[in-house]
Amino acid sequence: MKPATQQDQSNLKWVADFIWNIADDRLRDVYVRGKYRDVILPFTVLRRLDAVLESTKQAVLERKKFLDTHSVAEQDGALRMASGQAFYNTSEFTLATLTASGQGQRLRDNFVDYLDGFSPNVQDILAKFKFRDQIQTMVEADILGHLINDFLDPEVNLSPLPVKDADGRIKLPALDNHGMGTVFEELIRRFNEENNEEAGEHFTPREVIRLMVDLLFHGDNEALSKAGVIRTIYDPTAGTGGMLSVAEEYLTGSHGLNPDATLIVNGQELNPESFAICKGDMLIKGQDVSNIKFGNTL
Repeated sequence: MKPATQQDQSNLKWVADFIWNIADDRLRDVYVRGKYRDVILPFTVLRRLDAVLESTKQAVLERKKFLDTHSVAEQDGALRMASGQAFYNTSEFTLATLTASGQGQRLRDNFVDYLDGFSPNVQDILAKFKFRDQIQTMVEADILGHLINDFLDPEVNLSPLPVKDADGRIKLPALDNHGMGTVFEELIRRFNEENNEEAGEHFTPREVIRLMVDLLFHGDNEALSKAGVIRTIYDPTAGTGGMLSVAEEYLTGSHGLNPDATLIVNGQELNPESFAICKGDMLIKGQDVSNIKFGNTL
């Protein structure tokens, strides 16, 4: 598997700088720098999830209305089908429509409604971030609306999907799991440095992850190339999911060894922020996130 290009690394640094500047501009007089992460990391994940759901938003709202009208109690499967994803949001709001709905406590109420609209598997991600604990502080400091608008800036793409122009050409590249993990790790490093703390986490460099996956699969390449092959992989210290994502791309990606194969990913992670980002990206990839566990492997 080829390593990231210089352009890739340059773009990821630009994205990390962009997010850090949002934090430094909006949160400077509200939070100490070491606490920027409590707002910035969940906002980044929210923007990614929100972007994936944009194209099927109306279909989900219509399906929700139909199910409620017919008093259907078990709605999860039908709403997932309507969204075309393993998750959904039944709130009438998106990030793009929230700031137009009002300011102050009205915006707070609408933002809570938006968060409450996410499916249960996303609620677990928000809980691990303890994101709801920050809402009132953001409202009282009058920064919630500004933060939403900042994360919707058309000059940066925090989505796992590329942004294309009217002719279908890629205008902004997608921020995939590797990119998200790299940006996340850079932001964590800055948060801790500003707070005079040690990193606390030892992130595996991306090139090392690629080498490990190459070694893991290399001796099995012939068998993995066969039709209908199924493999299971487990990472006991999954972090943001880099190992799982690289393994999936190696085997079943568009340029992988066998796009028709099935890879079942399993992971466990102790750090709640890393777990939340890992689970969010596994949701976007359509993996069974019940296989992503929170806790100490040892």
